[in-house]
Amino acid sequence: MIKKQLIMEKALELFAQRGFEATSVQQITEHCGISKGAFYLSFKSKDELILALIDHFMVQVTVDVDYLVRNTTNHQELLHKFYFTLLDSFYRHSDFAKILMKEQSQSISKEFILKTRSYDIRFEESIQMMLERLYGNEIKDTKYDLIYCVKGFLRIYSELFLFHNVELDLERLSQSLVEKTNILARHSTIPFISEELNKLLQLPLEQEVTKEEIVKILEQKTKEVEEPIEKESLVLLLEHFSQPTLKPAIVKGLIENIRNHPQCNWIAYLLVKYYGF
Repeated sequence: MIKKQLIMEKALELFAQRGFEATSVQQITEHCGISKGAFYLSFKSKDELILALIDHFMVQVTVDVDYLVRNTTNHQELLHKFYFTLLDSFYRHSDFAKILMKEQSQSISKEFILKTRSYDIRFEESIQMMLERLYGNEIKDTKYDLIYCVKGFLRIYSELFLFHNVELDLERLSQSLVEKTNILARHSTIPFISEELNKLLQLPLEQEVTKEEIVKILEQKTKEVEEPIEKESLVLLLEHFSQPTLKPAIVKGLIENIRNHPQCNWIAYLLVKYYGF
C-alpha cells in the first residue's frame, strides 16, 4: 500500500473515533507504525491531510452524481438512482461522512470551509440540472427551495445510519424520497429562495480551473497512470489541448476511457465541464 494512502486510511479511523481536533499527528503516526518524518514527507500538516481526505471523498461523490445526472436518459429512473447512489455512497463511506457532518460547521480553516463549499456548489449544480430536466417549468419559481429540500432529505435520513446505527432498506428509502420530492415539486406554491437570494447565499468559489491547470493535471496523469488504454487516452487528450484535431465524439469517448480509473476521475469530470458534454 502507498504510504500516503496508508496514512489517510489510518487517520480516518482515528478521526472517526476522536474527531479532527482531538487527534494529533503523533497519534496518527503511532497508529500507522511510521515516524513523524515519514508523515511529513507525505503531508505538510494535519490540515493538509484533512483536505486530502475531503478531496478523496468529495471527488468521488461529485463525479458519480454528475455522471449519473448527465447520462441517465430514463426520467422515471433518474431521481431514484440519484437518491440510491448518494445514500449508498454515504453508507459505504460512513466514517468520513460522519466526521464531515459532525464537524463541518467548525472553522477548522478557511481553506477547509472554501473546499467543502466549492464541492457543495458543484453538487447543487448537478441537483439543479436534474430537477430542471425532471420538472421543467413546474418548478420555475420553486427550484432553489427544492434543491435545499433534496439536500435536506439526504442529510437528515443519512443520520439514521450515521448516528443511530439503524439498519436501513436503502431501496425503500429511495422510493420514499422520490415520492416526497415529486409532491414538493408539483404542489409547492410559496417559494422562499429566489434566484437573487440564492446568489447571495453562495460563498465565493475558489478560482475556476483554467485550461493551463487542466493541461498540468493531464501531464501529471500521463506520467502516473500505467494502464495502456487509460494512458493512451490521456496522451491523446493532452495532444488535443495543444492542437485540437479530434471530433467531439472521439474526445467524449477518450474521457469515458479514463472516467472509472481511480487516479483519473477528477480530470475526467473537469474535462466534461470544460467541453460542455
